[in-house]
Amino acid sequence: MAFDGRLLSGIGVMVAVVEAGNFVRAADALGLTASGVSRAVARLEARVGARLFDRTPRAVSLTDEGRRFYAQVAPLLQGMEDAAGEVGDAGGQVRGRLRVIADPWFARLVLAPRLADFMKAHPDLALDLSVRDTLGDMIGEGFDVAVRFGEPEPSRLIGRKLLDARIITCASPVYLAMRGTPRHPAELEGHECLLFRDPVTGRPFPWEFRRGSEVVEVKVGSRLVMNDLATTLTVCAAGFGIAQSFELGVAPKLARGELVQILDDWAEEVFPLYAFHPSRNLVPAKVGAFLTFVKGCLEAVV
Repeated sequence: MAFDGRLLSGIGVMVAVVEAGNFVRAADALGLTASGVSRAVARLEARVGARLFDRTPRAVSLTDEGRRFYAQVAPLLQGMEDAAGEVGDAGGQVRGRLRVIADPWFARLVLAPRLADFMKAHPDLALDLSVRDTLGDMIGEGFDVAVRFGEPEPSRLIGRKLLDARIITCASPVYLAMRGTPRHPAELEGHECLLFRDPVTGRPFPWEFRRGSEVVEVKVGSRLVMNDLATTLTVCAAGFGIAQSFELGVAPKLARGELVQILDDWAEEVFPLYAFHPSRNLVPAKVGAFLTFVKGCLEAVV
């Protein structure tokens, strides 16, 4: 395929439509009319020989071909913009809009208390933060980077492990005074255990305990299953049941005595925290700056 400037222009319009969500908002961002944007997209589709968007009266969404094409060209286009900015500004200033997906626990306990420092350090950057427990179609939705717990599923995303978060078991002093303190995982039978739902499977996470080469999985019973870890720990601290949690972010509650860690010698299970971004090539300066910031946040709490 011979390259011409119209192809690059059409790709720019396509990216604007993906980021804006429809032709009208994309037109406003580009200083064009909605019909002009529609014609530019139609020309691009004719150029690449595939329909890139499904159109309805209210919204547009990427087709499968559109998602694959966008996954290839969006990072390159962003890289070109960043490269041009760095040539024009020897300081390599971080700028533009950064769209981030963050795991709710990480966002609330680690990211939010330090986010003001990041924004102050980069005054030309606008941050769009979506807090959710699923990755979704990160590329199709126009996100630049994501931070979430769990092993990565097969995809074209670039995953960087940030740390292995230790899993601990805890309860409130009030609960332990009433029900006793388990000394072995098997003693959890008969206790109220607060379960956390896996956002991928929809089922509660199993309780697994590790000590050296020993691995014990306990089928705990529960009358209460939740999908928010902060809510789970609040219920636990209020005296109802035993919970498992990432050690990351729980230290303040332990230090204040709101929670007590139990089964300490069985707490060798870990759960990874990953950062994801669309491409290894031409990683935008804003993504690099955010990843550096995240690493600093983790160093402050681990």
